[in-house]
Amino acid sequence: MNKAILIGNLTRDPELAETKDGIAVCRFSIAVNRYIRAGESQTDFFNIVAWRGLGENVAKYCKKGQKVAIVGSIQVRNYEDRDGNMRTAIDIIASDVEFISSLNNNTNDRDFTTNDISATNTRSEKKVTLQPIDDDDDIPF
Repeated sequence: MNKAILIGNLTRDPELAETKDGIAVCRFSIAVNRYIRAGESQTDFFNIVAWRGLGENVAKYCKKGQKVAIVGSIQVRNYEDRDGNMRTAIDIIASDVEFISSLNNNTNDRDFTTNDISATNTRSEKKVTLQPIDDDDDIPF
């Protein structure tokens, strides 16, 4: 099984292009925090590719800084750079992109707004408040 699920912030505005055959492809990247231990985290960066209508929606509704959730598969490709060196690139091919925050909202990990884009491209917002868990004994499992 090849499945990746990531939540992070866009590091740049999405770039929408078309293939020779006229198929829409959107490329963007996200920064994802990885928690190492209490009070310590590291940021990883992932290149994301979204095709067709999904890519068009991402390009239309997302901007640098927004929080998104990505579901997709990992694709590893090898290529030769301009200097003749072999390189490896790792992309996430998105099958689903969930818009978690919008640019007009100040967001943080405890208080955010979820934006849902329906088939008619209208937005509806739901307020979600997360409660911090301060002690491992508070975790229900």
